[in-house]
Amino acid sequence: MTRRYCSAGRTETGKVRRRNEDAILVRDDLGLWAVADGLGGHSAGDYASALIVERLGALTREGSVYDFIAAIEESLQQVNTELREAAVARRADVIGSTVALMVHDPRFVLCGWVGDSRVYVQETGALTQLTCDHVQGQPIDVAHFGRRAPPGADAGMLMRAVGVDETLYVDWAVAGSRPGMQFLLCSDGVTKELSDGELSVICREQQSPHQQIERLFSLALGRGARDNISALIVRLEAP
Repeated sequence: MTRRYCSAGRTETGKVRRRNEDAILVRDDLGLWAVADGLGGHSAGDYASALIVERLGALTREGSVYDFIAAIEESLQQVNTELREAAVARRADVIGSTVALMVHDPRFVLCGWVGDSRVYVQETGALTQLTCDHVQGQPIDVAHFGRRAPPGADAGMLMRAVGVDETLYVDWAVAGSRPGMQFLLCSDGVTKELSDGELSVICREQQSPHQQIERLFSLALGRGARDNISALIVRLEAP
């Protein structure tokens, strides 16, 4: 593929957690990037996120972008099945992970997600969240396909992740593909420490994606860093 972008990514354990259960994927050659966040407090969250990144990173890109998306979904479904089987074998309730990913095509950008890891787009000074967290307590609960959350449910409870349900549903959003557009993929460890306004300021800075990532981590780690922190920035450039 002809490259029309530059990217940078980083993942850190943070100040509280003992291990990093996040994983990131940077495959500029495939036009594929991903952030996976293993379920904290569950068994083998680091294994789950690493397996997602490993399988996505092993894909090849042949045929149309739609063929590539189908291969991504098939790979994630296979990981979903393996994680459920591993949970049974280890007598664990859940072995799972969220994932947020981005696929570049010259005509458009596709962003997929499961869980509460996010994808944002920055263009003309505005930062917009493309994904919608799969958590309980939203005004309209997207995890239940437009139905309102059941009364009394725990607000903020994660409702979808790879490795949880027998059938995995990946949601997709479409964005433009214009020079100057910038995409931010991050785990919820980032959004626990930085507001959307602060993320927007970082993405507007006239710096390289690598410098922006370093600025983001400097701010996040300078605060509580209560969770693992992972982020990727992808900037589209003129061909």
